[in-house]
Amino acid sequence: MKRLFFAFALSSIAIGVHAKDWSAIRFGVDPTYPPFESKDTSGKLTGFEIDIGNEICARLHAKCVWVENDFDGMIPGLKARKFDAILSGMSISPQRANQIAFTDKLWNSSLSLVARKGSNVLPTAASLKGKTVGVQQGTVGETYAKQHWAPNGVTVVPYQNQDQVYADLTVGRLDALLIGDVQAQIGFLQTPRGVGFAFVGDKIVDPASDKGAAIGMRKEDTELREKVNKAISDMRKDGTYDRIDNSYFTFDVYGS
Repeated sequence: MKRLFFAFALSSIAIGVHAKDWSAIRFGVDPTYPPFESKDTSGKLTGFEIDIGNEICARLHAKCVWVENDFDGMIPGLKARKFDAILSGMSISPQRANQIAFTDKLWNSSLSLVARKGSNVLPTAASLKGKTVGVQQGTVGETYAKQHWAPNGVTVVPYQNQDQVYADLTVGRLDALLIGDVQAQIGFLQTPRGVGFAFVGDKIVDPASDKGAAIGMRKEDTELREKVNKAISDMRKDGTYDRIDNSYFTFDVYGS
């Protein structure tokens, strides 16, 4: 009888160790990236991914907790268990996939160069030689610019958040910025501070970051990832995703 009780106790402890209560999900977010995540005039988080995250939590009967974090510290913060998932415009890339796991795709965007109208620069190393290009730290734009442009005489300047990149571009400290086209169009070019600027050249084809953006998670949290993937799939099927999409975009951001 004592052996049976001891075995039962051990199994109960094991279940307690491995089971995870997902009644609350903590999302890491950098709210400087409209229309995906930003703050309104009252300081409330708003944006496409905020709405997606809140809908996921509702379907999982969980409380959404939003933890603000600089983008370049997202993966370290996730690994340190500062939050449970990254929902902040994180593109899927092989470099990141070596460290964390990703859910199914949420949306897609292409890298584009933004500069002042009439500047005659193009998104090539030859055209940008001697120029200064701003990028947000930790983004696929930073990785691309440092790999393809910096070795060829282009000065690549990383910033802690996207608002800082926009600010230095508008006052002339930068010749251009490299960013996702959706973010640039809605979060900058269509705003008052984006007047006088435009996309230059063609979109950049980067095989290392063309699989779209998704939610980043720790590799061991397979149960949560499966639950979130099911919620995303159900949202796609029942029209909820399209409803959220249409409230922010005039095109299908999932397949853009």
